[in-house]
Amino acid sequence: MEAYRQVAEAVSAGERAALATVVRVEGSAPREVGAKMVVHADGQTEGTIGGGKMEALVTQAAVEAIAAGAPRMVHYDLREVDANDPGICGGAVDVYIDVAVPSPTLLLIGAGHVAMPVAEVAHMCGFRVVVVDDRADMASVERFPHAEHVVADIVESVREYPITPQTYVVIVTRGHALDEEALREAIGRPAAYIGMIGSRRKVHTIFEHLRGEKVDEALIERVYSPVGMDIGSETPAEIAVSIVGEMIAVRRGQAPPGNRLGL
Repeated sequence: MEAYRQVAEAVSAGERAALATVVRVEGSAPREVGAKMVVHADGQTEGTIGGGKMEALVTQAAVEAIAAGAPRMVHYDLREVDANDPGICGGAVDVYIDVAVPSPTLLLIGAGHVAMPVAEVAHMCGFRVVVVDDRADMASVERFPHAEHVVADIVESVREYPITPQTYVVIVTRGHALDEEALREAIGRPAAYIGMIGSRRKVHTIFEHLRGEKVDEALIERVYSPVGMDIGSETPAEIAVSIVGEMIAVRRGQAPPGNRLGL
């Protein structure tokens, strides 16, 4: 149970982790079936499945599985060191590596009329939703029943929020200046996705401001703005579908680069 707790703690902290479990033993082996080891994305481990070269190989395979986001089964013969086997116990071992990935989080900056359907559609698609606005009557449970609410200064909230590679940031505040300030706080963070609503003219102006501040062009090119896929959307609900669709495309590795309009 300790291994499961350690994986759960990693996921709760927004980290990916892998659980390596011995599922088959043939002959003599360092550990029995059911032995477990937790592997973190940086290669740190907790627990053991036998130590030595075999454990090092499993750790490497687990780090690769974490990066790929997919489980795998690995097999090792432990018979002939001269044949590059990772041991001489005389047996063989199969190890199943399962990968635990945190649920993606939508950090929705702004609680206006577009934000409401974005939150609803994102929730339906498996995103944890966090709504940030400085107006308590807007970022309310009545308007966002499936979201967590942060009612505080928007810019400060974005600055302090723990944005990770599992965070999807959508900026839809009530004004251009506030959008720009929120983007400035988010743009250098390791988010999976950053999208900002706005017309081509507004986006161009904000990007030029950032360039004037010597913001790295590669960071600007990551921003999806104007936000959302081009599906001819007009209503808030249609805009929400286009935004969440773009987020899903990024999550599944199917999206084009962010600043696709060359602004």
